[in-house]
Parts: sequence; C-alpha cells; structure tokens
Amino acid sequence: MHTMKVGIIGCGNISSIYFKNLRTFSQIELVACADINVERAQAQANKFAIKNAYSVDEILNDSSIELIINLTIPQAHAEVCLKALNAGKHVYTEKPLAVTIEEATAIMQKAKEKGLLVGSAPDTFLGAGIQTAVQVIESGEIGTPIGASAFMIGRGHEHWHPDPDFYYQVGGGPMFDMGPYYLTALTALLGPMKKIAGSARISYPERTILSEPKAGTNITVSTPTHLSGVIDFANGAIATLTTSFDAFGGSTLPPIEIYGSEGTMLVPDPNEFGGA
Repeated sequence: MHTMKVGIIGCGNISSIYFKNLRTFSQIELVACADINVERAQAQANKFAIKNAYSVDEILNDSSIELIINLTIPQAHAEVCLKALNAGKHVYTEKPLAVTIEEATAIMQKAKEKGLLVGSAPDTFLGAGIQTAVQVIESGEIGTPIGASAFMIGRGHEHWHPDPDFYYQVGGGPMFDMGPYYLTALTALLGPMKKIAGSARISYPERTILSEPKAGTNITVSTPTHLSGVIDFANGAIATLTTSFDAFGGSTLPPIEIYGSEGTMLVPDPNEFGGA
C-alpha cells in the first residue's frame, strides 16, 4: 500500500490534535510542518517528533510531500490552498474552505485544472452520532422531515482561547467558526439546501481578552457575532439556525432538533463524533 507523505501548514492552537490523530492512519506519514513563525513550527516538530520544521515556502518546495493540511487562520485559507495546489499537492483545509465564494470557486477550479483533490473540515458528520441520526431519518422512524432547529450559543473565544483576535475578523465569527459543523450536519441529515436567508449583527464592537497570555488586550470586532438564519431544503423541510458569540447561557438548547411527521429527534453535538 502506498503511504502518502503529508505536511502541515499552520502550527497554532488547533494543530496539536492533528499532530496527534494523524498517527492513527497507516496510509499517511506526517513528515513536516511549517508556520509563518518558524519557531512555532519547530516547537511542534520537537513536541511530536516530526522530521522537518519548515518555512511555508520550504514545505511547498519539498517534492516528497503529496498532501498539505492547511491549519492557518481563515483569511489565509484560500492563499495557502492555491499555493499548495500550484505546487502540485492535494489539500485538506480546516473550515471554512474560504471566506468568499470567489475564493472558494478559485480553489476548486485550480484543483480541477491540476487534477488534484481538495477536502475541507468538518468531517464529524462521518461519526457515529450524526450517522446514526441519518439512519433514523432514512429508516422512517420519525416520518417525513418537516423542519429543524439548531443552536450554537456562547460568550466568545476571548474567554478561553490563547489568541482569539482572528475569531473577530473577516472569516471569523460564530458562523464561519462553528456554523460549518451545523450546516454540514443538516445537509447530511436533510439533503441539499435550496434557499437561505438571514440576519446578522455585531453586538459588542470591542471586546477584552480574558484568557492568558493576552488578558486585558482589546479586540476591535469587524465581523458579525450574532447570526440567525432560515434554510429551505430541496425536500421541503425548513430549518432555523442561530450562532452567537454574544449570549449568556444557551446550554439548555439542543444543538440540533429534527421535526418529523411521526416524531422529533434530538441530534448530538455536530462538533463531536459521537453522542446520544
């Protein structure tokens, strides 16, 4: 069996779980990592015994690497994906794929032109939680799906993340950060979306970081932080989705409920692989 050599670009907070979990798969070998801050790449390489710590240009120029895993901040996703594709490498990127439709289209067109593959998080819909919920719907347990509601309500990443500023810039906010989990799960459960509409606001134009090491630093918010939308599915079901970094509580709300003609189903948190 061919073992594909893999490199990671972006050695920030999310990268550790990738370094750890990529060891699980015998078909791939993580051989290098890179970051705009080479010292950060070196630290992760040392921690996880990775052979090479590169600059971004160096990892793209390593001809042995066939797949790049893009863990950069959302605003950089398109640029890094396109550079990797131009270097002849397949790409898997953290969500979102890009921050505009135009950027996403350019990525897909470049992949087609180069004969390469592009994948994007989240993959949690492949876990037992969502897949069991899909089976419940497909078996007719709750009858014909009529509608759904979904909620991701919280107070924002400045309460816990070590470097939360980018979550409040273009490409951040609760919809780009957490919305992909919910939209992917809803598509897996109810099929393709036909029409969407929504409203959004910035509730707090400035926020103060409460987590270390940047506690006390102020963030100027430039992307919506409370969003509510309505989704019409091709099968006739109608869903509502609210994502927020602005609200207290929310813990009593179900992540996703599906309403059918014969019953209602509570769906597990789409940010996880399992759940009841």
